[in-house]
Amino acid sequence: MDVAAVILAAGKGVRMKSEKPKVFHEICGKPMLSYVLDTVFDLGLKEIFVVLGHKSEIIRQFYDRLPITFVEQREQLGTAHAVMQVEAELKSYKGTILVLNGDMPLLKGDTLRRFIGEHTSSKAKATVLTAEMDDPGNFGRVVRGAEGEIIRIVEKKDANDMELNIKEINTGTYCFEPDVLFSALKEIKPINVQKEYYLTDCIALFRNKGYKVSSVKLHNSLEAIGVNTKEELELVQRILLQQTT
Repeated sequence: MDVAAVILAAGKGVRMKSEKPKVFHEICGKPMLSYVLDTVFDLGLKEIFVVLGHKSEIIRQFYDRLPITFVEQREQLGTAHAVMQVEAELKSYKGTILVLNGDMPLLKGDTLRRFIGEHTSSKAKATVLTAEMDDPGNFGRVVRGAEGEIIRIVEKKDANDMELNIKEINTGTYCFEPDVLFSALKEIKPINVQKEYYLTDCIALFRNKGYKVSSVKLHNSLEAIGVNTKEELELVQRILLQQTT
């Protein structure tokens, strides 16, 4: 596939209560980032970029023999800012850019194949991987229009009461076309509760510019579980153990 992957892995993971980089916490004996990398390698992608931040040298040393390009996000200013760090490498790229999180070890290769395939066939400039959850928790909510079209994504901390009742969530996994992505990222402003540059803001921005935005829904919402706490780490480990027995 003519796809380059950008894995966001810069987070410190404050809620993990550990100085270790969040994606370096182990699940069943190996770092959670390894699960994401294994899935991406299985896709046979041309290029893989990992955006690092907190204690990046630990991760660089561990994976130094793998065909990965590491990029540094020296200040953690949000997901849009993280993706901006690969502009120098990908601004002239002609394929699709797959953005995914390094803390989602349950996401499957078959899911990503379907996701990328539907993005390509729809000829969208951006496609979002979503999921339905009875308890959306801290995930961003997917806001749709009267005809079911995706309008924007609102983060939980910025959502109003009506938006908080939405059950469809953003998994933080996207396909973008680079000819419009990096120019759009420069327009994003940190006008939100967390004062961060949100990658999710690209969706509304693309729609306002008349670009086609699409979405694909997960068949199994468990794949969307991210790890932000030790409790979630244990949950993911239990699920992985169940899947292998």
